[in-house]
Amino acid sequence: MIPILDPTLIWECPNCMVEAKLPIPQPGQTHLHTCTGLRGLAAPLLPRGTKAKVVVHEREDYVAGEHVQLDPEHQRPVMSVVTTRDDGQDTIIFAPAARATVEET
Repeated sequence: MIPILDPTLIWECPNCMVEAKLPIPQPGQTHLHTCTGLRGLAAPLLPRGTKAKVVVHEREDYVAGEHVQLDPEHQRPVMSVVTTRDDGQDTIIFAPAARATVEET
C-alpha cells in the first residue's frame, strides 16, 4: 500500500475561533476570512497551534476624499491588519482605492 499524503491543514483564527480544513497555500499566499473578532475585517487564518497575535491598526493620517477601508463597527479608517508570530510579522495593507471619472466634451 502507498500512503496518501493529505495536502491540507486545519487553519484557525486566534480572534474568532473559526476553523477550516484547507489546502496548503502557495508561497506568498494566505487564507483570509471575514473575522467577527476583528469587527468584520479580512484577517488571515493560521495553521492550528500557531502562537500569534492579529491586530487592527487605524489609519493615522488625513483621509481627505480617498476611498478607504472602514472599520464596520467604529466607522474609522483602517490602515492594516498585522499578524505577529515568534518568527516574524505579516501585514495586510488596506490601500486607498483609485477612482476615475469620464467627462464628455
